Amino acid sequence: MPAEGAMHVDGGVQLTRIHRAFGPVTALADLSLSVAPREVVAVVGPSGCGKSTLLEIVCGLQQPDAGTCATEPAVLMPQRDSLLPWLNAIDNAALARRVAGDNRETARAKARPLFEHFGLEGFEGSRLHELSGGMRQRVAFLRTLLSGKPVLCLDEPFGALDAITRSEMQAWLSGALAEEPRTVLLVTHDVEEACVLADRVCVMSPRPGRIVAEVEVWLDRPRTATDAELVALRQRALEALR
Repeated sequence: MPAEGAMHVDGGVQLTRIHRAFGPVTALADLSLSVAPREVVAVVGPSGCGKSTLLEIVCGLQQPDAGTCATEPAVLMPQRDSLLPWLNAIDNAALARRVAGDNRETARAKARPLFEHFGLEGFEGSRLHELSGGMRQRVAFLRTLLSGKPVLCLDEPFGALDAITRSEMQAWLSGALAEEPRTVLLVTHDVEEACVLADRVCVMSPRPGRIVAEVEVWLDRPRTATDAELVALRQRALEALR
C-alpha cells in the first residue's frame, strides 16, 4: 500500500496500517490507531518500539513508507523543553505566535492570559535559570497550546523531572486539559502516568512497533495513583507490556 502522507480530517487522528523503516530497521509495522476529537490517548511501550516516530508522523515531521495518516493539524512537544535561554518566559511561550506571523506585542498579549490562567502569573519576565523544572515545562506547554493546533503530541513531557515534581505536573496537566480541551496523543514510559492522564492507554509491541492492546480508563477525574481501581488498570497495562 503506498504511503499517502498526512491528510486533513474533521476531527481527531486516524492512523491506518502505518509502516516506517530506516534502512534495515523497521520501526513501525502495520500500526493502526484512532484518536477521537478531544480524547487523551497515552501510548506506552518498550524503548525503541517507535513511539516517537509515531508522533512525528502525526505531526508531519516524517512520512510513512506505507499506510495513511489522517489528522487535524498537530504540534509536537518534545521531551526536552527546547526553550531559548536568551528569551524570557513570556517570549518563549509566545514564540509559537511569532512563528505564525504575530508581532512581538501581539504575541505577548495572546500569551499573557495563559500565564495568569495556569499559575505562572508574575514570572512572565523571568529568565530560564530563574524557573524550576516544572515551571519550564509549563512554559513549554503554553507555547504548544499557543500554536493553536487542535492535536497535541506530547513526547515524555515530564520524563526529565523528579518524582515529586512529575506527580505535581501530572495533576497540573490534567487540569490544564480540562480548561483547554484538545485531542492529545501522549507518549510515556510511565504506565501509572498514562492511567492518571489518559482516557485510553494503547500498548505497543517491541520493534517493529504495532498496537497490541488497549486499556480503557473510565475513572472520573481527578485521579490519584493510589486509587484501587487505577492500580488495577495499571496492572492490566503492565501485563500487556510483558
